[in-house]
Amino acid sequence: MERKVFTHIVANVILLVLLVGVASIGFIGATTNVFKSTDTSPIYRGIGEKQVSLMINVYWGTEYLDDMLAIFDKYGISTTFFVGGSWVAQYPEMLQKIVDAGHEVGNHGFYHKDHSKLDYESNLQEIKSCGKLVFEYSGVNMTLFAPPSGYYCNATLNAAKECNNKVIMWSRDTIDWRDKDAETVFTRATKDTDSGELILMHPTKHTLSALERIIKYYTEKDFSIVTVSKNIGEIWTTSNNIPVD
Repeated sequence: MERKVFTHIVANVILLVLLVGVASIGFIGATTNVFKSTDTSPIYRGIGEKQVSLMINVYWGTEYLDDMLAIFDKYGISTTFFVGGSWVAQYPEMLQKIVDAGHEVGNHGFYHKDHSKLDYESNLQEIKSCGKLVFEYSGVNMTLFAPPSGYYCNATLNAAKECNNKVIMWSRDTIDWRDKDAETVFTRATKDTDSGELILMHPTKHTLSALERIIKYYTEKDFSIVTVSKNIGEIWTTSNNIPVD
């Protein structure tokens, strides 16, 4: 009788070990899939705790960039500039200043087109041509793509994936290109914000006027202002200095 009970206990233990092993393999597989995700969905906010990103889209406003860079340098902040290819072609020295200052550079297409109206090949051309030019001038291989005006379609997402770019949107928009008021920009960049915010802005005169206040607001609230890649967890990025095919 005791032998049967012992045998029964041993069998149950072996069964439990097998079940745990199968569950562990499933968990590991699921975890691996998270970090090897091929999901093309755009990202609207980061995952950083007590972190926000000031993402600056650049096709114009070059005259304000030196002063913006000086403010970021003053506070030791690295952020993300999404640059247009046609702008880079005109101002390669300014692109290099951004890179030399330690900021992240993202892709903003070449001609600021409505990507939701482009087919796959046209989307691919816009993203690739900007990527190649930025690499040619700076040696930086961009891995983030912010579609102009936030317009995209499935062809955009698939083209960005082909270029090893993750599509980045935003969680809040200062709309500084339209509403030319520093106080409005400040309010939109700070009111009711939370961790992981991706805050869209442009190099405008009124954004420059509000920038230092925005930075002070977050530092006083113990928030870090970080690059988009750091905010989203860096799992979508690859190293710089890799040629674009």
